Amino acid sequence: MSAPAATAPLLRLARLDEADAVDALMKASTEELFPSFYDAQQTASSVRYIASVDRTLIEDGSYFVFEINGELIACGGWSNRNKLYTGSDEAAEDSRLLNPMTEPAHVRAMFTRADWTRRGLGTRILEACEAAAKAEGFRRLSLLATLPGVPLYEGCGFQEVHHRLVSLPDGITMDSVEMEKVIG
Repeated sequence: MSAPAATAPLLRLARLDEADAVDALMKASTEELFPSFYDAQQTASSVRYIASVDRTLIEDGSYFVFEINGELIACGGWSNRNKLYTGSDEAAEDSRLLNPMTEPAHVRAMFTRADWTRRGLGTRILEACEAAAKAEGFRRLSLLATLPGVPLYEGCGFQEVHHRLVSLPDGITMDSVEMEKVIG
């Protein structure tokens, strides 16, 4: 007798042994959702440089996934480290721990499979990130949003700090929005 099908997605921490599955989810989400906001070159560059799993988030126990019937359908997390987003150039101080009293924790790498968008999964991941960061003493969250994510973040109380043009390693530039939220 096989196990019954899940009726609701399960939110849990990501495991290192599923990093490849998380990476595949990120790439599929980007390929399907970005063309409504970015051109073909920007989308392809984003798949290569932005939609890439950061194992440090998983190792730190701050990266969440939603799964249903053994499939990953959404992912996202937060970090107490200096690195703001995956597509940024590697810098020596990326692994520096942030001071929760003076610096915001960073929301990172939020992706949802296209057929699961607008069902509250991103909101629930953000709530889990907020609770975990608050428990670590953080008072603010910040993020660098790609355009598809802006409505989600605004709906969860993030406010625009300013628009920013991000240059990816291949020279492709993308509009993005720095956002912040007070949490405690």
